Amino acid sequence: MLNLREEAGEVSAALRQRWAAPRKRKVALLLLAVVLVLAVVLVRNIQHRHSAAMQGPGGGRGGSNNPVAVTVATVTSGDVQVRIPALGTITPLATVTVKTQISGQLQKIAFKEGQLVRQGDFLAQIDPRPYEAALKQIRGTLRRDQALLADARLDLKRFEELITEDSIAQQQLDTQRALVEQYEGTVEADQAQVNTAALNLQYTHIVSPVTGRVGLRQVDEGNYVTAGDANGIVVITQLQPITAIFSVPEDDVSMIMRRLHDGATLEAQAYDRTNSTRVLFPNQFVNIQLLENDLHNQVIMPNAAVHRGAPNGVVTTFVYRVNPDSTVSVRPVTLGVVDGERVAVTAGLAAGDVVVTEGGDRLRDGAPVVLPGATPTPEKLVGGQAGRPSGAHRSRPRVVPSQ
Repeated sequence: MLNLREEAGEVSAALRQRWAAPRKRKVALLLLAVVLVLAVVLVRNIQHRHSAAMQGPGGGRGGSNNPVAVTVATVTSGDVQVRIPALGTITPLATVTVKTQISGQLQKIAFKEGQLVRQGDFLAQIDPRPYEAALKQIRGTLRRDQALLADARLDLKRFEELITEDSIAQQQLDTQRALVEQYEGTVEADQAQVNTAALNLQYTHIVSPVTGRVGLRQVDEGNYVTAGDANGIVVITQLQPITAIFSVPEDDVSMIMRRLHDGATLEAQAYDRTNSTRVLFPNQFVNIQLLENDLHNQVIMPNAAVHRGAPNGVVTTFVYRVNPDSTVSVRPVTLGVVDGERVAVTAGLAAGDVVVTEGGDRLRDGAPVVLPGATPTPEKLVGGQAGRPSGAHRSRPRVVPSQ
């Protein structure tokens, strides 16, 4: 009997444990669901309060009645420059390889690599002694032939006097005339040789043919140089003036050619990475601004005033124009030429209009604005109730009946 009771008690305890486990699980799930619902409600409540605080009493971004502080600019009328941007390469106007025109030993080099030289500056010296001796020799030959020519001319003068007296034959006179002409030709040839020898002597003193910067020295002092040396002595690159080679879009070629055909001179400005035009060197990449034309009497406004979007459901380019009552209106505009931070307007605005340049991301059509230097009136700050906290009411005077 005792064994049966003990077994029955064990079975009953096992059954109670089996039924208790699912109940605890259900209670835990129910509590978790309640916590999640409360968390969602709390988050939504916080979001709603934050949105209401951001919208203000009037609703919308910043409130429909709350003015937005903006920066404005006045649309003007003026000239706009049509510029074509391009990428160019600086190219020297002249690159000269300085070579010797005669043969001889290089005695002296008078330049330093990278030095700026001017046209006519001394660069190198070739041994002049052989050419000085040759010049003296040719000058001696010239003086001898000049003396022979002078003697022949005296004889010719005598023969011309004797022929009138019939003292000599005509053949002798003709022979003397031919001899004088022969000596004259010899003297002219000698003079040409003297000039050649003097020029060769001058070539021993090598000077710069252009103004520019010298490169690396191609030969050292003491070497024997000739006119046939391929490398020469040094290479000089002309820097002033200098050229820039660049390409332009095909769409702009017709306008450029039309301007050139009309006799216009188009100005181009070249800038390096530091936007400097003073230091330009060969093979340098530069930014080019080609001035194509000047447009006069254009409606101009800042680029910062331009917005792109669909304020009225249609994607367009528009601006916020400030009205006389300190509100803004959306005005679609048609843009023209862009000149730096300015842009020309071909339609939509007129000179004298005021447009918003900063703060336009918080505006909509009809929104009130606060202009620079202006103080908003208290009525505009919070729906016409100046400085009154939310929920406050006007106090009414108490009426006390007279006794």
